[in-house]
Amino acid sequence: MNGVADLMQSMGRSARSAARVLAFASAVDKDRALLAAAAALRSCASKILAANQADIREAGTGLSGALLDRLQLNEVRIETMARGLEDIAQMRDPIGVRLAEWSRPNGMVIQRICVPLGVIGIVYESRPNVTADAGALCLKSGNAVILRGGSESARSSAAIHACLQEGLVVAGLPPACIQLVPTADRAAVGHMLADMTGFIDVIVPRGGKSLISRVQKEARVPVIGHLEGVCHVFIDRGAQLKMAKRIVVNAKMRRTGVCGAAETLLIDRGCAATHLAPLVKTLLEVGCEVRGDEAAAAADARVKAASEQDWYCEYLDAIIAVRVVDDIAAAIAHVARYGSQHTECIVTDDAAAAERFLKEVDSAIVLHNASTQFADGGQFGMGAEIGISTAKFHARGPVGVEQLTSYKYVVRGSGQVRD
Repeated sequence: MNGVADLMQSMGRSARSAARVLAFASAVDKDRALLAAAAALRSCASKILAANQADIREAGTGLSGALLDRLQLNEVRIETMARGLEDIAQMRDPIGVRLAEWSRPNGMVIQRICVPLGVIGIVYESRPNVTADAGALCLKSGNAVILRGGSESARSSAAIHACLQEGLVVAGLPPACIQLVPTADRAAVGHMLADMTGFIDVIVPRGGKSLISRVQKEARVPVIGHLEGVCHVFIDRGAQLKMAKRIVVNAKMRRTGVCGAAETLLIDRGCAATHLAPLVKTLLEVGCEVRGDEAAAAADARVKAASEQDWYCEYLDAIIAVRVVDDIAAAIAHVARYGSQHTECIVTDDAAAAERFLKEVDSAIVLHNASTQFADGGQFGMGAEIGISTAKFHARGPVGVEQLTSYKYVVRGSGQVRD
């Protein structure tokens, strides 16, 4: 145990020292590191894939289909990581940006200036691509980062981390700007959450409900993240059936294991006669299990009866809960009761209904006529994301470069004293 404690304290000291350098690094140097890391990802693709295959072999059948999907890398996903780093490099450097400026009657000039958070700790499971995304976002926003990936993706994350380190070396930045915890000992997470308050300024969890619940319960520093992604698609009576089918199938089935996957389909009673059966049939035909209320069960014999718990469930699998609601007000009420304030969508050609839904649904992301799978920082033009936040303080929705910053007030005077 002491060995892990000493390791984490050493990493914390190194991160704090690197953060002081990185906070004042030029945009040119940070971008050079990102571009060099992207090039390294491409040149080391075969090594990364070999490491990933070793992780998958060791995981065997111990992971669910959703977790295996998150763990697995291929050439396309590596290229996506590389492009993500290049996209982040193209973004404006937020550090030092003047957010506001005003003068006081006594002649003082006050500015609000964007600054880094400091040192960020990121705890994640399965997804090795988080290593690249999180490292790059923290680098761009001037924050040092300590990454602790899941043991199931240890080899993959280490191979990706080596590419990030190569980028730092090319740019002449401290390698400790991006550190990866080298042990699978679970005690390391405990130290990050509770014993490193002098080094870590904020924790970002990315993974399953049990991990995020633990982080939120044990962390002694602020936490950015979400517990669950119980996302809804509401088919309003003004929806085109063809569009509704495309959006629902994509929202549920494009990738079932992501937090933006739709878990509940709500259908307005005003269009149930024309839309319910075709939508249920389409979902069943693409391999999705449907659990529904009485109306949904009556629409197709293959529908399984939904329990009360189904309306709260984040399946992360090819399963969806379907309910007919009386109107848009009932849909909004359902989302408020059962949802997790993550991502919700309304499908309709009725502009007034759309605006009401967008205004009244209290979730981090609300969409009109677009799949919930767009709940992603890259899709928002943010280069990448470190996760989705359902909190209302500091950051909400996709957490990208700008969301990983804070600010300070700079006051310039000319000898003023207070009466």
